[in-house]
Amino acid sequence: MRRYTCLLVLFFFLFSLIPSFAQTNEMGSSYFDMSEFPQWARDLRRGEIIAFGAFPFAYFFTNFGYDAYRWSNNAWDNRYAPWPFNSAGTVQKTQEEQLRTIGIAAGAAIVIAIVDYGIMRARRDRLERERLEAQIEAPIIIRTPLNEESE
Repeated sequence: MRRYTCLLVLFFFLFSLIPSFAQTNEMGSSYFDMSEFPQWARDLRRGEIIAFGAFPFAYFFTNFGYDAYRWSNNAWDNRYAPWPFNSAGTVQKTQEEQLRTIGIAAGAAIVIAIVDYGIMRARRDRLERERLEAQIEAPIIIRTPLNEESE
């Protein structure tokens, strides 16, 4: 009975989302143009997306690294082994250690976003410099008028 109730709730939840995907804006299209925002706002949004996207990976690797550090600090005692190597009776991290792990992962995700910003900024500057150099070196074409008799 409980299984059918869960499936029914899931069914109604999924089908309640369908109308929200079909909604359009006042102009009649669902297209969203980011060019109306200044460059700094688009860079900030990209950094936010990258930081939030990198956080789970940074947390996984930070968690594994911190557990390996604890394991080596405690004379390779199997009670402190990291996730794939641990067994029953594993010593759990304290709340302070958990917060430290989350903080390190958040810092790593922010560093990844800042590095991405630097790469994108360098690429954008290089393309702008190439565009300006191409304009300077463009040949000047002088055309004579079609109707020379009017002069």
